Amino acid sequence: MARVHVCSVTELPSGESLRVDTQPAVALFHVGEDFYAVADLCTHATASISEGYLDDHDSTVECPIHTARFCLKTGAALCQPATEPLQTFPVVVEDGEIYLDMPEEAA
Repeated sequence: MARVHVCSVTELPSGESLRVDTQPAVALFHVGEDFYAVADLCTHATASISEGYLDDHDSTVECPIHTARFCLKTGAALCQPATEPLQTFPVVVEDGEIYLDMPEEAA
């Protein structure tokens, strides 16, 4: 795994998301006290999940174009038209900084 620095915790307020230009691109979400990272590309079609509609009550995101919903904790597709899950990535917070643990070939 390669650890990739994203930003400081203060740069990503709760209820917000950020697109991280890794390979593949990652959508990072701040929900309450938690951070979630998923592949930024909707599995149904080419839409950026980081631009989706975050529901911080149940930690889900809705694709901004296709209305597919995904669980940020597991990446699971929760409704049509998406049927495939989003890839998830471990998020590490150390000393107020946010990092992604990416596979070596992806970072």
